[in-house]
Amino acid sequence: MDKIDRAILEILSENSKLGTKEIATQVGLTLTPTYERIKRLEKSGVIKNYTVELDRKAIGKSLQVFCQVSLKEHNLKLLKKFEDQVVEFPEVSACYHIAGDHDYALLIEVFDMSAYEKLLREKLATIPSIANVQSSFVMREIK
Repeated sequence: MDKIDRAILEILSENSKLGTKEIATQVGLTLTPTYERIKRLEKSGVIKNYTVELDRKAIGKSLQVFCQVSLKEHNLKLLKKFEDQVVEFPEVSACYHIAGDHDYALLIEVFDMSAYEKLLREKLATIPSIANVQSSFVMREIK
């Protein structure tokens, strides 16, 4: 990966909707080599997919919660079962297996505090391997 590839990745990370022509102009190449570079980056897995950034308030997910979860036991079966369950919850935007005081960090996006309480009571509390849940609420997004 060279300087031009990195420039292409930067451009796409800022706006993945740009066409090859606009990207080519910005990196100083013609259309064909730019297209070939993008395809190579996709094929090699450097570019995994293209996404869209949504306005959370407009789609009813104005409350963001960082939820740290500790499990009662640490065996592969329980870890896998927990992961399989939480990734199915539409409120969970991200799930990370972490090292430190907790086992998992979840990013949860819901409409309001009542929706978060419902998620805790009706979904997370039904997972028997959970020992502890600690929540931190986002007040304002900086970046």
